[in-house]
Amino acid sequence: MSKPKVSLVVGAGPGLGGAVARRFGREGLAVAAVRRRHGDELEALCEEIRKSGSEARGFEVDARKEEEVISLFDRIENEIGPLEVVVFNPGANINFPIREMTSQKFYKVWEMACFAGFLVGREAARRMVPRGRGTIIFTGATASLRGGPGFSAFASAKAGLRAVAQSMARELGREGIHVAHTVIDGAIDMPFIRETFGDSLEARGPDAMLAPDDIAETYWTLHQQPRSAWTFEVDLRPWVEPW
Repeated sequence: MSKPKVSLVVGAGPGLGGAVARRFGREGLAVAAVRRRHGDELEALCEEIRKSGSEARGFEVDARKEEEVISLFDRIENEIGPLEVVVFNPGANINFPIREMTSQKFYKVWEMACFAGFLVGREAARRMVPRGRGTIIFTGATASLRGGPGFSAFASAKAGLRAVAQSMARELGREGIHVAHTVIDGAIDMPFIRETFGDSLEARGPDAMLAPDDIAETYWTLHQQPRSAWTFEVDLRPWVEPW
């Protein structure tokens, strides 16, 4: 029996990551869902995906740790199947005035949002290039393009991740690997955002937040693009978001 093609989502939380995992699962790809902590919370997501008819497994992995990332890719390829899609989607968004930013916090954000992206991207490339196919998608943010007050750590890490993605796209495109970067410009509709900013966002009108399922649809479209017309970067924002 042949092994299924696999979609790996690193950062499969309750918002975008979970929606992306479900979207690829609905298309018949096996899903490997990863979180740094609270791996037990992945079981509900995996069970939902299994009910749609696809295989799904959760992994608790710290993507900042090289040995854990290598082990994760080896396990997926050996135990589940060949990786067809890899999505890097951790959060790491913090806001601290520059005079209050500690070196420890700055370094941790860089590790989570940039260095971990390099590790995941590298391991994905090592498996995909010999097969001559695959899609790697990095989730970016407004901060990927410009810094803002209090976001020195997050903006520098996201800008670095964008540079990693762009370098990979130019290097791997001719090898048959589609590398894409998404700029998520706005608040994603998820429990934490609703609890923190829900009233002010909803006051702007309906659909004032990015719906995770709608973003996930774009990720699926990126994966489906023919190689005669690949997109490297796409920006997504609600209709009321100023830009």
